[in-house]
Amino acid sequence: MSGEFIAFFVLSVMAIGGAVFMINMQRVMHMALALAFTFFSIAGIYLLLNAPFLAVIQVLIYTGAISILMLFGIMLTKHRYEEKSAVARWQGVIGFIGVACFLGVLMWTIYRTPLLSGQGNPKDFGIHQLGAAVFKEYAIPFEVASILLLVALVGAVILAKREENECS
Repeated sequence: MSGEFIAFFVLSVMAIGGAVFMINMQRVMHMALALAFTFFSIAGIYLLLNAPFLAVIQVLIYTGAISILMLFGIMLTKHRYEEKSAVARWQGVIGFIGVACFLGVLMWTIYRTPLLSGQGNPKDFGIHQLGAAVFKEYAIPFEVASILLLVALVGAVILAKREENECS
C-alpha cells in the first residue's frame, strides 16, 4: 500500500462521511458545515489526481462561495422546526428500488460508452489557455453572470429585511 492510496482512502471516507452527515443532520447549519467538509475532501482528492487548478477552484467556488452563500441564506431566513413524519417502510423500499435501477442504468451507460483511444497532448490545453478563453472570448458572459449573482444577493437581503419589518 502506498501513501497515495492511504491518502485517497482517508479523503474518500471523509467525503462520504461528510455527505452522510449532511443527509442525517437535523439542523440546517450543521448540514451546511458537513457539506463544506465534503467539498474540502473532494478538493484533496483533486490534489491527489494532480489537478491543482480543480482543487483550488473547488475550494474557492464550492467550499468558499457556495457554503458561505448557504450560511448567509440560513442566517437571513427564519426557520420553524417541525416534527418529521415517519417514513413508511414501503416508501423506503420503493426509494431503494428506484436508486438501484438508476445505478444500474448509469453503470450500463458507462460500460457501453466507448472510450477515446487517441492520446491527447496536455500542453495543447492548460490553465493559460483556459484563462485566455475566459477573459478574451467569454468575458462578457462571465461579467453578466457575476452581476446577476450580485443582484440576486442584494434582492435576497432586501426581501429578508422587508419580511423582518413586516413581522415586527
